[in-house]
Amino acid sequence: MDLDLRKLRYFVAVADRLHFGRAADELHIAQPALSRQIRALEQDLGASLFTRDRHGVALTDAGRQLLDDAGPLLASAHAVRRRVSVAARGRRRLVVGFRAGIPVIPAAREFAARHPDVVVDVQRMEWDDQALMLLDGRVDVGYVRLPIDETGLRLTPLYTEPLMVVLPAGHRLAGKEEVTEADLAGEPLVWHADASTQPTRRSHPDSGLRVRGVEEKLEHVAAGRGISFVGRSETVFYSRPDISYVPVPDLAPDQVCLAAAASRTSPMADDFFTAAQATAEITAECGNYEMWQLGTDAVSKHG
Repeated sequence: MDLDLRKLRYFVAVADRLHFGRAADELHIAQPALSRQIRALEQDLGASLFTRDRHGVALTDAGRQLLDDAGPLLASAHAVRRRVSVAARGRRRLVVGFRAGIPVIPAAREFAARHPDVVVDVQRMEWDDQALMLLDGRVDVGYVRLPIDETGLRLTPLYTEPLMVVLPAGHRLAGKEEVTEADLAGEPLVWHADASTQPTRRSHPDSGLRVRGVEEKLEHVAAGRGISFVGRSETVFYSRPDISYVPVPDLAPDQVCLAAAASRTSPMADDFFTAAQATAEITAECGNYEMWQLGTDAVSKHG
Protein backbone atom coordinates (compact mmCIF):
# COMPACT_ATOMS: atom_id res chain seq x y z
CA MET A 1 0.00 0.00 0.00
CA ASP A 2 1.40 3.38 -1.06
CA LEU A 3 0.80 6.24 1.37
CA ASP A 4 -1.20 9.01 -0.28
CA LEU A 5 0.57 12.30 0.45
CA ARG A 6 -2.58 14.33 -0.11
CA LYS A 7 -4.43 12.32 2.54
CA LEU A 8 -1.43 12.72 4.79
CA ARG A 9 -1.53 16.51 4.41
CA TYR A 10 -5.23 16.44 5.24
CA PHE A 11 -4.50 14.35 8.34
CA VAL A 12 -1.83 16.82 9.53
CA ALA A 13 -4.24 19.73 9.11
CA VAL A 14 -6.83 18.01 11.31
CA ALA A 15 -4.22 16.81 13.82
CA ASP A 16 -2.76 20.31 14.19
CA ARG A 17 -6.16 21.90 14.84
CA LEU A 18 -8.09 18.94 16.35
CA HIS A 19 -11.10 20.34 14.56
CA PHE A 20 -12.46 19.08 11.23
CA GLY A 21 -14.31 22.28 10.39
CA ARG A 22 -11.32 24.60 10.88
CA ALA A 23 -9.04 22.16 9.03
CA ALA A 24 -11.48 22.02 6.10
CA ASP A 25 -11.58 25.82 5.95
CA GLU A 26 -7.78 25.98 5.95
CA LEU A 27 -7.58 23.38 3.19
CA HIS A 28 -10.39 25.03 1.17
CA ILE A 29 -12.40 21.83 0.92
CA ALA A 30 -15.81 20.81 2.24
CA GLN A 31 -15.87 19.22 5.68
CA PRO A 32 -17.67 16.02 4.51
CA ALA A 33 -14.99 15.55 1.84
CA LEU A 34 -12.26 15.96 4.43
CA SER A 35 -13.92 13.43 6.73
CA ARG A 36 -14.12 10.93 3.85
CA GLN A 37 -10.41 11.38 3.11
CA ILE A 38 -9.48 10.79 6.76
CA ARG A 39 -11.65 7.65 6.90
CA ALA A 40 -10.00 6.42 3.70
CA LEU A 41 -6.55 7.01 5.21
CA GLU A 42 -7.56 5.09 8.34
CA GLN A 43 -8.71 2.21 6.11
CA ASP A 44 -5.43 2.34 4.18
CA LEU A 45 -3.43 2.14 7.40
CA GLY A 46 -5.75 -0.25 9.22
CA ALA A 47 -5.80 1.99 12.27
CA SER A 48 -8.03 4.61 13.85
CA LEU A 49 -6.28 7.98 13.93
CA PHE A 50 -8.80 10.12 15.81
CA THR A 51 -11.41 9.69 18.51
CA ARG A 52 -14.53 11.79 18.02
CA ASP A 53 -17.11 12.42 20.73
CA ARG A 54 -19.15 15.26 22.20
CA HIS A 55 -16.01 16.60 23.89
CA GLY A 56 -14.22 17.08 20.56
CA VAL A 57 -11.50 15.42 18.51
CA ALA A 58 -8.37 13.76 19.91
CA LEU A 59 -5.50 11.77 18.44
CA THR A 60 -5.22 8.07 19.13
CA ASP A 61 -1.83 6.50 19.85
CA ALA A 62 -1.65 5.56 16.15
CA GLY A 63 -2.54 9.14 15.22
CA ARG A 64 0.20 10.57 17.42
CA GLN A 65 2.72 8.23 15.84
CA LEU A 66 1.63 9.20 12.34
CA LEU A 67 1.86 12.89 13.22
CA ASP A 68 5.44 12.39 14.44
CA ASP A 69 6.37 10.66 11.17
CA ALA A 70 4.36 12.86 8.81
CA GLY A 71 6.43 16.04 9.13
CA PRO A 72 9.73 14.64 7.81
CA LEU A 73 7.90 12.66 5.12
CA LEU A 74 6.00 15.67 3.77
CA ALA A 75 9.10 17.86 4.02
CA SER A 76 11.07 15.29 2.05
CA ALA A 77 8.44 15.22 -0.70
CA HIS A 78 8.50 19.03 -0.85
CA ALA A 79 12.29 18.97 -1.08
CA VAL A 80 12.15 16.57 -4.03
CA ARG A 81 9.88 18.95 -5.92
CA ARG A 82 12.21 21.88 -5.22
CA ARG A 83 15.30 20.00 -6.40
CA VAL A 84 13.60 18.76 -9.57
CA SER A 85 12.49 22.31 -10.33
CA VAL A 86 16.05 23.62 -9.92
CA ALA A 87 17.45 20.82 -12.09
CA ALA A 88 14.86 21.51 -14.80
CA ARG A 89 16.18 25.07 -15.07
CA GLY A 90 19.66 23.70 -15.76
CA ARG A 91 21.20 25.12 -12.59
CA ARG A 92 23.71 23.35 -10.38
CA ARG A 93 23.61 24.83 -6.91
CA LEU A 94 24.28 23.68 -3.39
CA VAL A 95 22.67 25.64 -0.54
CA VAL A 96 24.61 25.40 2.71
CA GLY A 97 22.89 26.44 5.91
CA PHE A 98 24.84 27.90 8.79
CA ARG A 99 24.34 29.04 12.36
CA ALA A 100 25.81 32.26 13.67
CA GLY A 101 29.57 32.14 14.04
CA ILE A 102 30.21 29.09 11.83
CA PRO A 103 32.26 29.90 8.71
CA VAL A 104 31.38 27.98 5.55
CA ILE A 105 34.23 29.18 3.36
CA PRO A 106 36.91 26.57 4.29
CA ALA A 107 34.68 23.68 3.23
CA ALA A 108 33.29 25.65 0.25
CA ARG A 109 36.80 26.13 -1.13
CA GLU A 110 37.63 22.45 -0.65
CA PHE A 111 34.34 21.48 -2.31
CA ALA A 112 34.91 23.88 -5.23
CA ALA A 113 38.11 22.05 -6.16
CA ARG A 114 35.97 19.01 -7.06
CA HIS A 115 32.91 20.90 -8.30
CA PRO A 116 34.02 24.14 -9.95
CA ASP A 117 30.72 24.31 -11.87
CA VAL A 118 28.53 24.30 -8.76
CA VAL A 119 27.47 27.56 -7.13
CA VAL A 120 27.60 27.35 -3.32
CA ASP A 121 25.02 29.63 -1.69
CA VAL A 122 24.61 30.07 2.05
CA GLN A 123 21.52 30.64 4.15
CA ARG A 124 21.26 31.66 7.79
CA MET A 125 19.38 29.31 10.11
CA GLU A 126 18.11 29.84 13.65
CA TRP A 127 17.81 27.20 16.35
CA ASP A 128 14.10 26.58 15.79
CA ASP A 129 14.16 26.18 11.99
CA GLN A 130 17.48 24.43 11.31
CA ALA A 131 15.90 20.95 11.11
CA LEU A 132 12.88 22.11 9.09
CA MET A 133 15.01 23.95 6.53
CA LEU A 134 17.04 20.79 5.92
CA LEU A 135 13.96 18.60 5.65
CA ASP A 136 11.95 20.85 3.34
CA GLY A 137 14.82 21.39 0.90
CA ARG A 138 15.53 25.07 1.46
CA VAL A 139 18.98 23.96 2.59
CA ASP A 140 20.87 20.99 1.13
CA VAL A 141 23.39 20.61 3.94
CA GLY A 142 23.73 22.64 7.10
CA TYR A 143 26.15 23.46 9.88
CA VAL A 144 24.02 23.02 12.98
CA ARG A 145 24.51 23.44 16.68
CA LEU A 146 23.16 20.81 19.05
CA PRO A 147 20.60 20.20 20.36
CA ILE A 148 18.50 19.62 17.27
CA ASP A 149 15.57 17.31 16.52
CA GLU A 150 17.43 14.58 14.63
CA THR A 151 14.30 12.94 13.22
CA GLY A 152 14.80 12.44 9.49
CA LEU A 153 18.36 13.79 9.53
CA ARG A 154 21.86 12.37 9.33
CA LEU A 155 24.44 14.20 11.39
CA THR A 156 28.23 14.16 11.37
CA PRO A 157 30.00 15.73 14.38
CA LEU A 158 32.68 18.18 13.28
CA TYR A 159 34.09 19.96 16.32
CA THR A 160 33.29 21.49 19.68
CA GLU A 161 33.94 24.99 20.92
CA PRO A 162 33.93 26.49 24.42
CA LEU A 163 30.82 28.18 25.74
CA MET A 164 30.98 31.81 26.83
CA VAL A 165 28.56 33.50 29.18
CA VAL A 166 27.09 36.76 27.89
CA LEU A 167 26.75 39.43 30.58
CA PRO A 168 25.58 43.04 30.64
CA ALA A 169 28.60 45.36 30.57
CA GLY A 170 27.94 46.50 34.14
CA HIS A 171 27.53 43.01 35.60
CA ARG A 172 29.59 42.09 38.67
CA LEU A 173 31.37 39.34 36.68
CA ALA A 174 31.93 41.29 33.46
CA GLY A 175 35.56 41.54 32.44
CA LYS A 176 36.79 38.53 34.44
CA GLU A 177 39.19 36.09 32.75
CA GLU A 178 36.79 33.20 33.45
CA VAL A 179 33.91 32.24 35.74
CA THR A 180 32.45 28.98 37.02
CA GLU A 181 28.93 27.66 36.71
CA ALA A 182 28.54 28.19 40.46
CA ASP A 183 29.36 31.89 40.01
CA LEU A 184 26.25 32.18 37.81
CA ALA A 185 23.82 30.47 40.19
CA GLY A 186 20.50 32.26 40.52
CA GLU A 187 21.00 34.52 37.50
CA PRO A 188 17.93 34.96 35.25
CA LEU A 189 18.53 33.28 31.91
CA VAL A 190 17.78 34.46 28.39
CA TRP A 191 17.63 31.36 26.22
CA HIS A 192 16.40 30.24 22.82
CA ALA A 193 14.95 26.82 23.58
CA ASP A 194 13.23 24.78 26.26
CA ALA A 195 14.75 24.37 29.69
CA SER A 196 16.10 20.88 28.95
CA THR A 197 18.63 22.36 26.52
CA GLN A 198 20.00 25.06 28.81
CA PRO A 199 23.78 24.88 29.44
CA THR A 200 23.29 25.38 33.18
CA ARG A 201 20.63 24.18 35.62
CA ARG A 202 21.56 26.89 38.12
CA SER A 203 19.59 29.74 36.60
CA HIS A 204 16.92 31.59 38.54
CA PRO A 205 13.84 29.32 38.92
CA ASP A 206 11.52 32.06 37.68
CA SER A 207 13.64 32.90 34.64
CA GLY A 208 12.85 31.64 31.19
CA LEU A 209 12.82 34.53 28.77
CA ARG A 210 12.82 32.77 25.40
CA VAL A 211 14.24 34.30 22.24
CA ARG A 212 14.72 33.17 18.67
CA GLY A 213 18.03 34.53 17.35
CA VAL A 214 21.40 35.67 18.62
CA GLU A 215 20.69 39.36 18.00
CA GLU A 216 17.48 39.23 20.04
CA LYS A 217 19.30 37.35 22.80
CA LEU A 218 22.03 39.98 23.04
CA GLU A 219 19.52 42.84 23.13
CA HIS A 220 17.85 41.35 26.20
CA VAL A 221 21.19 40.74 27.92
CA ALA A 222 22.38 44.29 27.21
CA ALA A 223 19.11 45.57 28.70
CA GLY A 224 19.87 43.71 31.92
CA ARG A 225 17.07 41.15 31.67
CA GLY A 226 19.37 38.18 32.21
CA ILE A 227 22.51 36.36 31.14
CA SER A 228 22.94 33.96 28.22
CA PHE A 229 25.47 31.70 26.52
CA VAL A 230 27.07 31.54 23.06
CA GLY A 231 29.78 29.53 21.37
CA ARG A 232 33.20 31.20 21.26
CA SER A 233 33.01 31.85 17.51
CA GLU A 234 29.83 33.88 17.94
CA THR A 235 31.66 36.39 20.12
CA VAL A 236 33.88 37.40 17.20
CA PHE A 237 30.92 38.35 15.04
CA TYR A 238 28.88 40.02 17.76
CA SER A 239 31.24 42.44 19.45
CA ARG A 240 29.50 45.37 21.17
CA PRO A 241 30.33 47.69 24.08
CA ASP A 242 27.22 47.02 26.19
CA ILE A 243 27.88 43.30 26.76
CA SER A 244 30.79 41.22 28.03
CA TYR A 245 31.79 37.66 27.11
CA VAL A 246 33.49 35.50 29.75
CA PRO A 247 34.64 31.84 29.37
CA VAL A 248 32.96 29.20 31.56
CA PRO A 249 35.40 26.26 31.43
CA ASP A 250 33.29 23.87 33.53
CA LEU A 251 30.30 23.93 31.15
CA ALA A 252 29.99 21.32 28.40
CA PRO A 253 31.24 22.73 25.07
CA ASP A 254 29.02 23.62 22.13
CA GLN A 255 28.82 20.78 19.56
CA VAL A 256 28.86 21.71 15.86
CA CYS A 257 27.72 19.11 13.31
CA LEU A 258 27.02 18.93 9.60
CA ALA A 259 23.52 17.69 8.78
CA ALA A 260 21.42 16.71 5.79
CA ALA A 261 18.06 15.04 5.24
CA ALA A 262 18.52 11.28 5.69
CA SER A 263 16.18 10.57 2.79
CA ARG A 264 18.32 12.42 0.29
CA THR A 265 21.13 10.71 -1.60
CA SER A 266 23.29 13.22 -3.42
CA PRO A 267 26.92 12.90 -4.52
CA MET A 268 27.27 16.68 -4.20
CA ALA A 269 26.02 16.66 -0.62
CA ASP A 270 28.27 13.71 0.20
CA ASP A 271 31.26 15.55 -1.25
CA PHE A 272 30.45 18.59 0.88
CA PHE A 273 30.33 16.35 3.96
CA THR A 274 33.80 15.12 3.03
CA ALA A 275 35.03 18.69 2.53
CA ALA A 276 33.54 19.78 5.86
CA GLN A 277 35.24 16.94 7.71
CA ALA A 278 38.56 17.68 6.02
CA THR A 279 38.39 21.35 7.00
CA ALA A 280 36.76 20.99 10.43
CA GLU A 281 39.87 22.08 12.31
CA ILE A 282 40.27 25.16 10.11
CA THR A 283 36.57 25.98 10.46
CA ALA A 284 36.78 25.76 14.24
CA GLU A 285 39.55 28.36 14.28
CA CYS A 286 38.20 30.71 11.62
CA GLY A 287 36.76 34.10 12.44
CA ASN A 288 33.46 35.27 11.05
CA TYR A 289 34.70 38.00 8.72
CA GLU A 290 35.38 35.50 5.93
CA MET A 291 31.94 33.97 6.49
CA TRP A 292 30.37 37.39 6.10
CA GLN A 293 32.30 38.03 2.86
CA LEU A 294 31.15 34.75 1.36
CA GLY A 295 27.57 34.87 2.52
CA THR A 296 26.31 38.45 2.44
CA ASP A 297 24.76 38.28 -1.02
CA ALA A 298 23.31 34.80 -0.59
CA VAL A 299 21.94 35.55 2.86
CA SER A 300 20.28 38.73 1.64
CA LYS A 301 18.63 36.77 -1.14
CA HIS A 302 17.64 33.62 0.71
CA GLY A 303 17.08 34.52 4.32
